[in-house]
Amino acid sequence: MPTILVAEDEPAIADAVLYALRSEGLEAQHCLLGREVAPRVRAGGVDVVVLDVGLPDVSGFDVCRELRGFSEVPVIFLTARNDEVDRVLGLELGADDYVAKPFSPRELVARVRARLRRRAPAETSAGWTAHGEFAVDREGHRVRFRERMLDLTRYEYALLAALLQRPGAILSRAQLMDRGWDSDADSADRTVDTHVKTLRAKLRAAGADPDPIRTHRGIGYSLDI
Repeated sequence: MPTILVAEDEPAIADAVLYALRSEGLEAQHCLLGREVAPRVRAGGVDVVVLDVGLPDVSGFDVCRELRGFSEVPVIFLTARNDEVDRVLGLELGADDYVAKPFSPRELVARVRARLRRRAPAETSAGWTAHGEFAVDREGHRVRFRERMLDLTRYEYALLAALLQRPGAILSRAQLMDRGWDSDADSADRTVDTHVKTLRAKLRAAGADPDPIRTHRGIGYSLDI
């Protein structure tokens, strides 16, 4: 049974979220303070973290930054703020999703389930890992779509591999460049957009319809698998 760790200090919200998760057959655990999150994740067995930004002892942003130092566990932020700056900051720190209060507990459960579906790529033939209709050979820097090898440039591969590493998560342009760009390469946002455009054309030629790459205006890109 997947385990969801909920870090939320408001009793009414915590109770509603825990009840909704448990009603859907998920194991839900609760902590009140941010400093309790990392030790619990380090102990193992946590599949998704639902993390309030405004915890009483430490910011949820700081907790997420700490988690990303040692874990890729999916993180969904809960926040009373819905400013674009806050969303971008949270996503750049490595969060996978962002839910603004007030919210529907059922919607949150749906988002948790979406993260669980995307968490575990399947091993295929030697060197290849399947992600839905994609398969990636990270050592060989190759990607297949529906068993068709994609003819990708270095940066197209870097973009697609980064998106495949965290399917459904929104990655900012800065995150995408950090994962595949040389330090002396052109680092302008338009460079990422240009490579995304050519990558989309190659995926479309390979039969990807609808387009699996989603644009999140003002934030970045995500990949549906």
